[in-house]
Amino acid sequence: MAKEKSAILIAIAILAIIFIVYCNPIAIVGVGERGVKVTLGRVSPESFSEGVHFVTPFISQIKVMNVKTQKENITTEVYTKDIQQARISYVINYNLKPEYAHKMYREVGMNYKETILMPAVEGNIKDVIGRWNAQDLVANRAVATADILQKLQTQLDSKYINVTSFQIININYSEVFEKAIESKVTAEQEALKAKNKTVQIEEEAKQKVISAEAEAKSMRIRATALTQNKALVEYEAVQKWDGKMPQYMMGGSVPFINVTPKK
Repeated sequence: MAKEKSAILIAIAILAIIFIVYCNPIAIVGVGERGVKVTLGRVSPESFSEGVHFVTPFISQIKVMNVKTQKENITTEVYTKDIQQARISYVINYNLKPEYAHKMYREVGMNYKETILMPAVEGNIKDVIGRWNAQDLVANRAVATADILQKLQTQLDSKYINVTSFQIININYSEVFEKAIESKVTAEQEALKAKNKTVQIEEEAKQKVISAEAEAKSMRIRATALTQNKALVEYEAVQKWDGKMPQYMMGGSVPFINVTPKK
């Protein structure tokens, strides 16, 4: 009798295990995931959080959606405003909004990245890059990046996708175009150098003119003063005298200024 009871218990345990394995009435939603319960083709009106959930075998099942931040590193080809082909390498971080996992599954399904995200990313990149000339784009990459991020966040917010960051990593043009840019930059630098040299020469010339004008003005003032003041003439002579009296052929020396004392 005891053996029969043991056999029955073992049989029940085996059946239970088989039931659990094949019927799968238990669903586990992991960390960073949300469960979407589907019952006879109908999607539940809410998302299930992390943990263990029970479902009715053969009638209900739980689809697991990833709501963690995901990263995509992609390279795409676009054209600039001046019809230059550019290879844009970029990184985008995004995540499915946890509270809308069931809506995403009902409206789009599991492959929302290919259906919604990437077409929006590619479209906005082409739109923004297409507004810049190739050379200007290199210097304004940060501006273009911010513009793309803002457009993606606005467009995808209503699609239950949160874009946390977008960054253009690299911009590559054809070898011929890049050499042309280098030549242009070199020419501009040489032109600027020549311009600066010209400005320097012009400034030096202006300084010389100013100096010459100042000297001429000083000479005119001195000449006028000497003409009008005889004492100043004698003072100027004294300032230049070397201490030697001028010698004459008749002998002796004569002072060249009037040194007669005043009476």
